[in-house]
Amino acid sequence: MADATEPLLIKRYASRRLYNTETSDYVTLGDIAGLIRNGREVMVVDLKSGDDLTRQYLLQIIATHESRGEHVLPLSVLTDLVRSYSTRTQSVVPDFLAFSFEMLKQGQSKMIENMAAMNPMANMPGFEAMRTQQEAFMTAMTGGLGSQWPGPSHGTSDEEEDKSPSEELADIKRQLAELQSRLSRM
Repeated sequence: MADATEPLLIKRYASRRLYNTETSDYVTLGDIAGLIRNGREVMVVDLKSGDDLTRQYLLQIIATHESRGEHVLPLSVLTDLVRSYSTRTQSVVPDFLAFSFEMLKQGQSKMIENMAAMNPMANMPGFEAMRTQQEAFMTAMTGGLGSQWPGPSHGTSDEEEDKSPSEELADIKRQLAELQSRLSRM
């Protein structure tokens, strides 16, 4: 089995079939989504041209979930994303989204840590597996961008460590509002 830190290479043949080079079998979009949910990075390339099609397939996975009614992105966010492709703010939108997802991931990790500390369910079988799966999901959702953004995971003060979950949530909301304000001024 290949190193799990290396992206799993998925080849797309001319017939548009997707081939997992690690297991030597054909896969579907659902299979790729499952791999990503389990924390695996993937890279989809066109066999003939060598073009990287990863972004296209990840967007297709998201579109499939959205079409099934599994709405993660509010309509207003989708509308603003479409608008960003035709404005000068296009250059800040990817950074803003990555930062927002990182804040969400950090907030969720803190909540899970706090829940484990105060929750008697934390000692129940399967709780640790659920927490690990949640972390893998957030890593997949944010593309593993945790090391690029400042935040609690990069050195926290004693004051930040003593905050209650509601105070942390208020801080996250405040930071998000500041980012939205900066973005709207641009």
